[in-house]
Amino acid sequence: MDKKILVIGGATATGKTGFAVEMAKRLNGEVVSADCMLVYRGMDIGTAKPTEEEKCGIPHHMIDVVSPADSFSVSDYERLALPVCEDIFARGKVPVVCGGTGFYMQSLLFSRSNGGAGADPALRARYEKLAAEEGNEALFARLKAVDLESAAALHPNDVKRVIRALEIYEQTGRKKSDQRDDMTPRFPYVAVCFDYSRAELYRRIERRVDAMLAQGLVDEVRSLLAAGVPETAQSMQGIGYKEVIEFLKNACSQSTMSDMIKQNTRRYAKRQITYFKKFPAMRALDPSDGSNAERVTELFLS
Repeated sequence: MDKKILVIGGATATGKTGFAVEMAKRLNGEVVSADCMLVYRGMDIGTAKPTEEEKCGIPHHMIDVVSPADSFSVSDYERLALPVCEDIFARGKVPVVCGGTGFYMQSLLFSRSNGGAGADPALRARYEKLAAEEGNEALFARLKAVDLESAAALHPNDVKRVIRALEIYEQTGRKKSDQRDDMTPRFPYVAVCFDYSRAELYRRIERRVDAMLAQGLVDEVRSLLAAGVPETAQSMQGIGYKEVIEFLKNACSQSTMSDMIKQNTRRYAKRQITYFKKFPAMRALDPSDGSNAERVTELFLS
C-alpha cells in the first residue's frame, strides 16, 4: 500500500483511543498520539493516558516523550512525530494518528507556507518584550482577541507559535486559522471524528472527570509537585492539573474543583469541535452506528 495515514480526531471523551486501537488492528497499524498532554511522563490519570490493557498490544507512539517539567511545542511534536510515521511506513504498517490537539495533527499532515508572511524581526522583538514584561498570558490574550481558533490549539507558554500567529495576523490581516489553502499535504489521509450531541458529550465529560478523581488525580498532582515539577510548568497548566493545584493551595473546595474541571473541559471540547469542523476532509461519524469500523476500513482501503 502507498503511504497513507488514518486520522482519528475530535473532542475529548469521544472514544478516540478505543477506536484507534480497533482500526490499527484492522489495518495492521500503529497508533501515533496527537495529544498535547500525553507527551508528558508521569501524567497518566488527568490525561486519560491509555493503559497497557487498553492498548491491546498495539504499539503507541508520542506518549511519555518529555519530562513534565519541560515545555513542548508544536514544532517539537512535528520534529519527533514525522520520523515516527516514516518508520511505521518503512515497516509496511499504517500510522493511525489519534488525538484532539488539532495543531499537532496539522503539523504532521501538512507542510505549510506559514500564511504567506515572512519573518518580521522587529515585530517579533516587540511581542517577545511584551511576554517578558507582562507575561505569557498577556501575549496569549492578544492572540485570543484576534484569532481564537489558533489560540485554542496552542498553549500560552508556546511563545514562539503564539508570536508567529500574531505575526501572520498583523502582516496579512487574516487569521492563521483561516489560512488553510496554503497547506500542502505530506501524505494522503482519511480523517474521521465522532459526532456526539452536545448533551451526550457533556455527560461523557462529567463521567470521565468523576472517574479521574476517583482514580486518584489529586494524589497524582501532589506527587508531581513533590517530585519538583513547578506549578508554573506548561504541563501543569493542563485542564485537571491547574484546578487540582488550586485545591491543594486551599483556594477552593473539592466540589468546586470538580465543577471547575468539568466546566473547563466542556469549554475546551467546544473549541475542539469548532477546530475539527474546519479540518480539511474531516468526516463525521455517528457514534451509535455499529458499522463505523467496517465503513472506515473500506474508505481507507479504497
